[in-house]
Amino acid sequence: MREITLLKGVRHSSIVELLDVMYTTDKLYLVFEYLELDLKRYMDSTKAPFEQELIRSYMKQLLDAMAYLHCHRILHRDLKPQNLLVDKEGHIKLADFGLSRAFSLPTRTYTHEVITVWYRAPELLLGEKMYCTGVDVWSLGCVMAEMLMKRALFPGDSEIDQLYKIFKVLGTPSEDIWEGVTLLPDFKPTFPVWPPRQLQDIIRFHCLEEEEILKHMLTYDPAKRRTAKELLKLNYVKSAKLTTPDLTVFRDDTGETESEAINS
Repeated sequence: MREITLLKGVRHSSIVELLDVMYTTDKLYLVFEYLELDLKRYMDSTKAPFEQELIRSYMKQLLDAMAYLHCHRILHRDLKPQNLLVDKEGHIKLADFGLSRAFSLPTRTYTHEVITVWYRAPELLLGEKMYCTGVDVWSLGCVMAEMLMKRALFPGDSEIDQLYKIFKVLGTPSEDIWEGVTLLPDFKPTFPVWPPRQLQDIIRFHCLEEEEILKHMLTYDPAKRRTAKELLKLNYVKSAKLTTPDLTVFRDDTGETESEAINS
């Protein structure tokens, strides 16, 4: 019911539209607009790396949708490729608002056991219960890295393994780079100390602007992590244009695209 309430109140071109709600005595049916694939299936279906302009276009649309949600005081809390829908025209839309919720300021205490672990922000993994929009920004950074790499950047198999995978890339956090981190409930002074690595040694970036925006999203300290609204002002995003993806992925079993089948 919370998902229905939230979706009934949002209207954005990059958020999946709830068209209708039908109910029986014991079931609810939610009718959404149709998009061909989710981003995970699309990435798995194409072997070639994503083109620079397609990633730029997707990021522009997702940041725009996220800024809209956050402006309306809504946290998605489960951003991952499986919850992002794409079509053959190049649109990408936020979907699956089952873990979303409205938030208020000052921030209330929320459960930290949200967001699929691969895309979960470090403050949540360390037990922080007072969190805000930065958790969605971190998740989107992980999604962008996955589009660049065609695999997850931090594929942990548990919360502690997830933390260690983040630490091995970004370095073990300290008070110098994240004020208050040692006070978080699940921070341990016995954590192994790893130095930060250069992201360009792990990810093949198309340009410096691409690396810059990813670093802004994967910033440890939530207070220093850029908001979606701030990220939209970067040149990398401002120059984005709607880009058509690889249409062969959208062909059905007969080898035809939907439009070809209609025309024939």
